[in-house]
Amino acid sequence: MFTPRRLLLIAAATLAFSAGSNPAQADDITVAVAANFNEPLKALAPLFEKAEGHHITIVSGSSGQLVTQIGQGAPFDVFLSADQERPQKLEETDGGVKGTRFTYALGTLTLWSADAGLIGSDGAATLKDGKFLHIAIANPKLAPYGLAASQVMAKLGVAEALKDKIVTTENIGQTFTTVSTGNAELGFVALSSVMSPGAASKGSRWDPPADLYDPIKQDAILLTRAKDNAGARAFLTWLKGDEARKVIRSYGYGDGD
Repeated sequence: MFTPRRLLLIAAATLAFSAGSNPAQADDITVAVAANFNEPLKALAPLFEKAEGHHITIVSGSSGQLVTQIGQGAPFDVFLSADQERPQKLEETDGGVKGTRFTYALGTLTLWSADAGLIGSDGAATLKDGKFLHIAIANPKLAPYGLAASQVMAKLGVAEALKDKIVTTENIGQTFTTVSTGNAELGFVALSSVMSPGAASKGSRWDPPADLYDPIKQDAILLTRAKDNAGARAFLTWLKGDEARKVIRSYGYGDGD
């Protein structure tokens, strides 16, 4: 028979056990991610949630669009950019927490077509021949991959010849969609889009030599509104770990910091 005192002791012990088994409260984290890294982040999120117990909400767009939204007060906690410059500027202007910025991935640009026969082993020759109606690129002013695409075309000397064939999209995710749906025969996309397990990415591709465009160093930063969000800090730490890096590499990215 349980006395009132005995029941009180059991209840206290149960509460102590529960507190000990879950010492940290789960946090909700909103991650603003550049479009090229949207699919990898979708793969990473459930792994992080299982490992750390926090929940991630993903908002994707071009790096330029996301920075504008951050400046307008969008409720983002972490920013995964497609470049270094924007997170660095956020850090310098107190939009991001100093000391939390790091390079989480090195991006790779590829020229891709859903047509298996369109792009040969020499993609530069494909561009110079110009035997296509449309080539898609992301907006160079908003998307670092679009800037890289414009650099490749300039260094190959084809920018002027192709200017009337260029279809400009808002972000690199839209560029991939434009090519995969046939609205452009080919385009400069993120290699991660082509390598995504869920992408119908058979076709032909050419990876421009790295010396044709500036390195695409993609930086992450904790945003100031989330400076006290333990879950957001935990995510950035986890993103540097072996489990996360293995997934990131599987999408064709190089290692960051």
